[in-house]
This record gives sequence, structure tokens and C-alpha cells, in this order.
Amino acid sequence: MSANPFEQNLDKNAANYQPLTPLTFLSRAALVYPRHTAIIHGKQRTSYADFYARSRQLASALATRYIGKGDTVSVMLANTPPMLEAHYGVPMIGAVLHSINTRLDASVIAFQLDHAEAKVLIVDREFAAVAREALTLATVKPLVIDYNDLEFPQDGEPLSYTDYEEFIAKGDPSFQWKMPDDEWDAIALNYTSGTTGNPKGVVYHHRGAALMCYANTLATGMQAHPVYLWTLPMFHCNGWCFPWSLSAVAGTHVCLRWVRAKGMYDAIADHRVTHLSGAPIVMSTLLNANPDEKREITHRVAFNHAAAPPPQAVLDRMVEAGFDLTHLYGLTETYGPATINEWNSEWDNLSPEAIAQKRVRQGVRYVALEGLTVLDPLTMQQVPADGESLGEVMFRGNIVMKGYLKNTEATEEAFAGGWFHSGDLGVLHPDGYIQLKDRSKDIIISGGENISSIEVEDVIYKHPSVAYCAVVAKPDEKWGETPCAFVELKPETSTTAEDIIAWCRERLAHYKCPRYVVFSEIPKTPTGKIQKFKLRDIAKAD
Repeated sequence: MSANPFEQNLDKNAANYQPLTPLTFLSRAALVYPRHTAIIHGKQRTSYADFYARSRQLASALATRYIGKGDTVSVMLANTPPMLEAHYGVPMIGAVLHSINTRLDASVIAFQLDHAEAKVLIVDREFAAVAREALTLATVKPLVIDYNDLEFPQDGEPLSYTDYEEFIAKGDPSFQWKMPDDEWDAIALNYTSGTTGNPKGVVYHHRGAALMCYANTLATGMQAHPVYLWTLPMFHCNGWCFPWSLSAVAGTHVCLRWVRAKGMYDAIADHRVTHLSGAPIVMSTLLNANPDEKREITHRVAFNHAAAPPPQAVLDRMVEAGFDLTHLYGLTETYGPATINEWNSEWDNLSPEAIAQKRVRQGVRYVALEGLTVLDPLTMQQVPADGESLGEVMFRGNIVMKGYLKNTEATEEAFAGGWFHSGDLGVLHPDGYIQLKDRSKDIIISGGENISSIEVEDVIYKHPSVAYCAVVAKPDEKWGETPCAFVELKPETSTTAEDIIAWCRERLAHYKCPRYVVFSEIPKTPTGKIQKFKLRDIAKAD
């Protein structure tokens, strides 16, 4: 049998094969559009030539401190230029970027620093107090670098004698950074909110990040030189990979330190923003702004929204206000959005009720994702595509994580049967679109952030008056979902909703705390298991 001629003398070599990485997008943009504005931050403007040079300076300065391949560089930054520079400068030396959720409490931050074995921690002064406490709890002793935002100065005391600007000033703007040895090399580390105990560290690779950039530009309709407003936290799934994606189309990053109505309207009007992303809370902030905060929007703006879909009335008001909506869905484990509710123009002729039913679906796979379906998690067989049969949403492809850092058991469980198990329950419609129906892990998505109901319940159970409790998602027009706590008290005890909420706020990040507390007998099965489905119905109805 003759050998396959297409496998003879046609091997990979340096000329025809290079590892995929998003880092090359920035070098290309700096070459082709050196003077084009890459970053707007307050009154500060940074060209692509300078963005590339500063990223290389950061890489060079880190390298002089012996930071290299496999080392973790943690950052606790707002949506500011150093956060964008870190997305390039850190992986340019083979190190891994660990972006910390700035809303977390000190104990969780300390766990992440230790688990990630952080060698460097770059901290914005706004978060200095919680970072200082975290460092006292952590075992690791990273090099601490302070960032003082001169555009929006903060009162926080510096944590070290190392200032970010002084640090990178010592770096070489012409530093010869390295391509990854392998596109499977880690580029970023992001922690899940975790359903029990400590969160899991999700590892991204260069290949997945690069492919997400191509997919993002297609999914959101970004063409040459889009103007992107940073309403989505860059710490969240690396900003859905948009810090890298914009370089592919030489776009302009409009940094937004705080997601407030006036700041968003001013940026959209002054800079003619073309794209932004966010959870329903961003929609609510825009729509419910005071008249003196609003500005007239004279152009259409693409809004990519994820998490729990807001009510139809909110979607309609957004369209009327000048926004073109794209509904996305994904998880930390899928680099952010991995599905898109791709709109079919034929649906425009449907009744308003039918259109509303189409809008709330999570959609079809991203162009960079190879597989998306709903399977029976026990048999691993696809559920009937009838829009009613419930199963688990599963993903397969190159934009699925490498796995969980130092957690083989969790990784194997997540990839059982050759699919990534999302933990989300949904249905498959006849046209192939998926729709979420529930969350098997009881995760609450509030303002785009995952909240573990079990974590909140553990805190409430420690209250001396609580016998039983259950936390479920309550639909919320502003946040999408918000935690609602059902509490059954011990005999001959009493407390108030305000007391329960205050108890939680002393022990949890505030965004995780319940906004509603209902005192009642908790429904249980004969074996004592709490029937959360009944509580969800009550929360939705109330």
C-alpha cells in the first residue's frame, strides 16, 4: 500500500507553522497604525506605537526581576491602561496573567494568591486596603507594585515603594519578547466563584485566546477601528478576551474606571463609541439615569449582553435608546462568551410574543467553538430537540479551558465523556438553538458575576437564630438576578431581615449578600432535602 503523498516531505517548519497567540495582533497594529489612538483614559491618549512600547517595557522590567515562563503575575486593577498593558506584557515573557476580581474579600484574594503562587502583584491604590489585608493572610510574598492613577487619583496608601510608572520606565521599549513555545502554553488564569469552598483556577492557553479574538470580531460585527467602551470588567474572563481582540482590528479602548451613567453617556457621545459589553446592570444604569446624566446618542451602538437576560421591556427600551443588542452566553471555562443568539432576519416578521421568546435564548455556538449541545449527563446522549426536554449544556472545542489549576479531579469531572460539563441545565430547540432553564449548581448570576448560593447559605447558617436556610435567585430588573434568602428560625428565637443582611455583609463581599430575606418554613422532602425549586417559584412570583 503506497504512502499518502500529502504526508511526504510536507512537515511543519518555522516558515509554515507558528503557534497561535493574540500577542501578534498588537505588534501588527503598531506596525500598520502606529499613530492611531489605541487607548483613551480621561485626558490621556495612547497611540498603538506607544501601547506596544509600554507593553514591551512591562515585559522587560518583569524579566529583569527574573519573572519568566510559568510564573504568575497577579493584578488587581480597574479598567485602566495598565490592565491592558498587562494582557500583553505578562505573556510576552511566558508568564501567566492572573486578574483578580476587585470586588472580592481579603480571604478569597489571599487564597487565590497562594494557589496561583503569585510572584508579582500589581495593585491599584483604590484596592490597597483589601489587598493589604489579603497579603497579611497569604503565605506567598510577591513583589508588590503600586499603580497610582493620575487621571483619577485615589486616597489609598501605597503598599510598597515600587511605583508602576517608575517600574516600567526601567524596561526596554524595544524588548525582544518571545512567542510562546507552544500555543498550548498558559496565557491567563481566572478563578471561578466556586460552588463550595474555595474557587477553581481556570487556565487559558494562547490558542484559545487567539481564536476568541477572531470569533469576537465576527460575533459583534467589529470592523476596522471600532471604539470600545470598557463597561465590562477586564478581570472577568479577561474581559471576554476583548483586550486582545481590539488589537486585531486596531480598535480604540475607552477606559472606564467606574460604571456610572454619566460617564457612560459622556464617553458614548464624546468618543462615538461603537461597541460595549456588559450584564443587565449596565442596561439598567443607562436606562434609569437622571435627565442631567443623559446625553443624546445620534448613532447606533452595539451592546453585547450576557448573563441572565433582562425582561423584554428592558430590551425594547434599549433598542429605542439607540442600542443594537447581541445576546451571548458562556462561562469562565469557555473564555467568556461561547454562544451567540444569532438573529435571523426572518424573525422580524413574527409576533411580539414570538420575538420575545426568540430573544431570551442563548443561541448557537461561537464560530470558534466546535461543539455545543444539550446532553443527558448520565447517558451522554443528546436530548430531543423539542425545546422541552431538559439536559445539561455541554461544550467541546478550542475555546474550552486547559483545565483547573492543580485540581486533576475537578478537571476530569468537568471533561467526562469528551465534553465540558457546564453545570447549566437547558433545552435544545428544533432549530439547534439552546436555552437555559436552570443551574444545576445553583449559581446566581447577579450583575454578570457568579454567586454561589452554597457559600451564602454557609454564612447564614452560622447565625445563632437560624435553623434552616436556602438561597435562590430572584429575578431583578437591574441586576438580572439577585440572591434571595429563605430562613427558618430556631424555636424561641427572633431576628430581622436587616440583621441577616448585616450578618452577611460582615462576612461576605457585599455583592454576594441577599437583598431579600423571607422568614418561613423551608419546604423539604421526606428525607430532609430542601426543595429549592419551590423556593424559586416563590421568589419569582413575589
